[in-house]
Amino acid sequence: MYGAGNLRRSAACPGILVTGAWHYQRVVTIGNDSIPTAEFFAGIGLVAAALEPRGFEVLWANDINPTKCDIYLANRPHSIFNLVHDDIRSVCGDELPEVELATASFPCIDLSLAGNRRGLAGKHSGLLWEFTRVLEQMGGRRPRAVLLENVIGFATSHGGRDLRGALECMTRLGYSSDVITINARHFVPQSRQRMFVVAVRGDLPKNAHLGVPPPSAVRPAWIRAIHESNNDLPMHYVELPSLPEGPNDLGDVVELLDPADARWWEHNRTKAFLESLQPIHRARLDELKAGAGISWRTAYRRTRQGTATWEIRPDAIAGCLRTTGGGSSKQALLQAGDGQVRLRWMTPREYGRLMGADGYKTDVRTNNQALFGFGDAVVVDVIAWIADNYLLPTLRPAQR
Repeated sequence: MYGAGNLRRSAACPGILVTGAWHYQRVVTIGNDSIPTAEFFAGIGLVAAALEPRGFEVLWANDINPTKCDIYLANRPHSIFNLVHDDIRSVCGDELPEVELATASFPCIDLSLAGNRRGLAGKHSGLLWEFTRVLEQMGGRRPRAVLLENVIGFATSHGGRDLRGALECMTRLGYSSDVITINARHFVPQSRQRMFVVAVRGDLPKNAHLGVPPPSAVRPAWIRAIHESNNDLPMHYVELPSLPEGPNDLGDVVELLDPADARWWEHNRTKAFLESLQPIHRARLDELKAGAGISWRTAYRRTRQGTATWEIRPDAIAGCLRTTGGGSSKQALLQAGDGQVRLRWMTPREYGRLMGADGYKTDVRTNNQALFGFGDAVVVDVIAWIADNYLLPTLRPAQR
């Protein structure tokens, strides 16, 4: 039904070279109050997981990765899908159903501060231009609202020129743009900061304003600078409520495994972890170990001056989850207290809880593939907050 395919020419869009991938169309009947939505770069479906309970109907979505496809579909057994073996470069705007919202969590590889910084000229993050091409081809059927999501490195890529280019493109397509940032730690015990562009076509929301927004948690100085430096473009901002305080420990995330569970690291592996610690991290561990009662911390592996070393977070939340594959991408869980220390990799369920998706079905793939899917996704609670406080008031103002 899906999977890698051979390079070929798209019949829908002649001249476009594509690789095997998938996108699906959900066959549903739209109710009077539901909001038809298209989900680009859908991953394992956490944008949909946030939007669907709020009355958004995802009619169409795409992603190139068959692992993510499996997990996406496994969590939507109630739906009927038409899978097509093409990636976004083969999609034409006239193929899409009419939607009011389009979301795009486009690849971050070329924008990440830990990446190659090729920006929107890179072959991965540059797929944003394929998304805007599809919007352009939709013509008068373009969605009323667009939600873009990416890492905060998007703001500084090529000295801000990449973001400027994206905002100019949205302007040409008839949109006014707003830029905000949210750290997921306001909702889950994970430090995960992302930036969002909310673009609106047609009349702006009633609580929208022009000019530079006042400072707030979602619009710190660097976000306000984006509005200021691009004030010659159609830019606006919407009044938003304060973000919640958020949890400050991992207590509700950790799976309580039996001490005899094979997932706990054996003696030699634990010993190697302890021997790699620099003095500051050894001191953190000693304090936790001496405490009365159990504490949990996350740890990640770094290479410092050519030497692999483990580092323990100073606070009781997780670092930013990443796609599994080398370096510091995969986080370990440290349990310490009452003179004891245990270590293991975090489980897919713990990753799911850190992404606001407790109970999300992942056993259709391996544990590492599940961790990959979560590490490359959005936090459900963050998208839900944006939907409740921005998208719904924009698209269904009479119901708010």
